[in-house]
Amino acid sequence: MEHVGTTGARRSPTCLLLTWGVTRLLLLLFVFKVYVFPGPDVTSDVSVIYQDWYDILRTGTFPLDDVTWQYPPAAALAILSPALLPGLDYASAFFVLAFLADLVVLALLVYAGLRPGRRLRGAWVWGAGVPLLGPTVYARYDVLVVAVAVAALLAGSRHPRLMGALAGFGAMLKVWPALLLLGARRRGTWAAAAVTVSGLAAVFAVSMPGAFAFLTFQRDRGTEVESLGSLVFHVARHHGWAGEVLLNYGSVEFVGPWVTYVSTAALALTGMAFGWLLLWRLLATRFEAHTMADAAFVAVLMFTTTSRVISPQYLVWLVGLAAVCLCFRDSRMGAPAGMLLVACFVTVLEFPLWFAHVVASDPLGVILLSVRNVLLVLATVTAARILWRATVPKPGQAQIPGQAPRTKETSAS
Repeated sequence: MEHVGTTGARRSPTCLLLTWGVTRLLLLLFVFKVYVFPGPDVTSDVSVIYQDWYDILRTGTFPLDDVTWQYPPAAALAILSPALLPGLDYASAFFVLAFLADLVVLALLVYAGLRPGRRLRGAWVWGAGVPLLGPTVYARYDVLVVAVAVAALLAGSRHPRLMGALAGFGAMLKVWPALLLLGARRRGTWAAAAVTVSGLAAVFAVSMPGAFAFLTFQRDRGTEVESLGSLVFHVARHHGWAGEVLLNYGSVEFVGPWVTYVSTAALALTGMAFGWLLLWRLLATRFEAHTMADAAFVAVLMFTTTSRVISPQYLVWLVGLAAVCLCFRDSRMGAPAGMLLVACFVTVLEFPLWFAHVVASDPLGVILLSVRNVLLVLATVTAARILWRATVPKPGQAQIPGQAPRTKETSAS
């Protein structure tokens, strides 16, 4: 029996690496246009938009006149990173770096999954989830941010200051990694994050003009055609709604009557999600080794689902966080992770494959979008319920004053 178990353990990583290698080769063939992926060209963001930003950033300033620059200042490092590969043109270097970031995430998840009390299920989620989203993953810088976020979560309770520093750096790349701190219980983690954010902010503010111009660039955005709130207008277009679909602030959005109200409602839902997370943090007393990852997964699910914009690359954030959750044997996030993987597959159907149908609000586009968004809502509600039940005691089981909260963080690490 021992021999069989050992053989199975050896085969599993081999099969995982083979699957990863084949699927990533396909992604590279698509972004390098050896084969053309159906639908709009997803690589134009890199070859046109990122390339233009790169040329501006190299002069020592941010794109002050470009409202599509909507990222924290450290995002400049991601946009400038292809300079690390001088032998390649900008787009090719970017795709190679995205591939390497993907590999780093896999390596971290495999390393974590082979430790005692862990498993490789998380690495399999990453291996399968990324290709389900298609070549868009390699044509955005989000996969680089996910690598930082995964490293931060896996550092966890063993290296709290390192986790805080990585989470802070990730937040300066694309804001959402700040949510990784939700389940952190050590002051050193929060202190390291604060020092990292403050230090980076100061450096960019002093050295590059316009470091925080992004804070005002999203002020007048509409409702993006793939968001949850967009379903209102997809249906309304068939009943005489007078608005239109425009390329606005770097994405395809609905613009016209009532859009402001739907966008405000989305912001209100995000506010309610933040309130729920704050309440959870105040009431939670049972913290296991996986709780930090579970809380991060729930938080990012909530903020993604309620956002005015649900771009396809947002789902790679969730895939990375779900993968970290499922590295832990005791995590119960399997069901929402499964819903997320199905949502990834539906996402690649609606973008880029049949994005024209989504923009036209025809039945196929509306059905695909509805299915994807319903899956995200179900995953969010299910994950939040699991987190609450696992960490917040029932009224009759309130924590006794003075008693230390239950935790397995130290022993499990």
